Amino acid sequence: MSRKVVRSSKFRHVFGQAVKADQCYDDIRISTMTWDSNFCTVNPKFVAMIVDASGGGAFMVLPLNKTGRIDMSYPTVCGHTGPVLDIEFCPHNDNIIASGSEDCSVMIWEIPDGGLISPLTEPVVKLEGHCKRVGILSWHPTAHNVLLSAGSDNVVILWNVARGEEVVRIDSVHPDLIYSTCWNRDGSRIVTSCKDKKLRVLDPRKGTVLFEKDKPHEGSRPVRAVFVSDGKILSTGFSRMSERQVALWDPTNFGEPLTLQELDTSSGVLLPFFDPDTGIIYLCGKGDSSIRYFEVTDEAPYVHYLSMYSSKESQKGMGYMPKRGLEVNKCEIARFYKLHERKCEPIVMTVPRKSDLFQEDLYPDTVGPEPSVEADEWFNGKDAPPVLISLKEGFVATTKAKEFKVHKSLLKTTSASAGTHPDSSGEVQSLKKEVQDLKAALEELTKRVKELETKD
Repeated sequence: MSRKVVRSSKFRHVFGQAVKADQCYDDIRISTMTWDSNFCTVNPKFVAMIVDASGGGAFMVLPLNKTGRIDMSYPTVCGHTGPVLDIEFCPHNDNIIASGSEDCSVMIWEIPDGGLISPLTEPVVKLEGHCKRVGILSWHPTAHNVLLSAGSDNVVILWNVARGEEVVRIDSVHPDLIYSTCWNRDGSRIVTSCKDKKLRVLDPRKGTVLFEKDKPHEGSRPVRAVFVSDGKILSTGFSRMSERQVALWDPTNFGEPLTLQELDTSSGVLLPFFDPDTGIIYLCGKGDSSIRYFEVTDEAPYVHYLSMYSSKESQKGMGYMPKRGLEVNKCEIARFYKLHERKCEPIVMTVPRKSDLFQEDLYPDTVGPEPSVEADEWFNGKDAPPVLISLKEGFVATTKAKEFKVHKSLLKTTSASAGTHPDSSGEVQSLKKEVQDLKAALEELTKRVKELETKD
């Protein structure tokens, strides 16, 4: 009688590898704040990380190709008057980043292509509504210019960023500190974990609790929760004996977990990153030197351990690259940006394949940068699934990134959609000039080549 000993999975042999030293970002003084956020955010253009700053708070935004040693005098984004606690790039515009700080404010910044050439102190928009420090930020996955913020005042606020106004305030649900928030795939639900040892699934527009789970993990250390496929929720926390745990829940039947596994006795909070395309969940512990990864499936025990990437140095934070920023021809299925004390080190997760062809089973259509609904429509009740793109040709931006326009005087939006023409005066003129310069340079080079050929 043959018995299947090993579960078959195409992700069984996924392995992690740190890039070479010259492809790291060196000599960056990463923030020493004791706050359980990622401290790093990345997209296909930039990597941003919270850094130590004397007086106020700052974070650094580097173009992805600016590897090697970063000069001490490299400009930072330094408009906050207190330490920065969380940063997150906008999923619909790679040049827009939000930051939350101990100074109780949320600021939205626009990073020019190519990175900063001087310190950035003036945000595009400043959002004020929290009365204590803002430690959690999360952009809406499908609605344009909708941002969630949560502060130590136990309040969750949903902002219409382009108008610069607070639209929904959820202030009577959480009696204690909010540990984490996460949107579901189309942004119609949020899951929060709180210091009162409860997981809550909320309707974000109404601010009402739809489902609630008391004590998902018995321990008193922080709990993190994320939505995974089919509306299920994966949580990380601690047992009464302070062992780290990972659990999977069905919110419609919150009584018992679908699975609950104990991992180890480390004290760092586990930061979960879920990839909906492959069903893999990556767990990165603050202060750990490893990344564990599991596959979430429909068959018991639902969360299957795959492997672990280990290194010598512990991580102070972790950035996770969106799928459209990966190198598909190298079968890369995830890329993390691991923060050390003085550097940022990319770690590549790869599925070993012999063929050089595009691996369709590894790269189903994934979430693209185009929003599927505008902020006002979403606040009025319209939900829409994310707009998917194919990675077959390696991701190429086919549409102009959503422009982010704010009238400073009125903070009213005129956010032009991707289809609008750039304003004829400035942008078109500069593009024409650039084309002329390139043509002239080409003629010059052609002439030079002919001269050299005739000499021979």
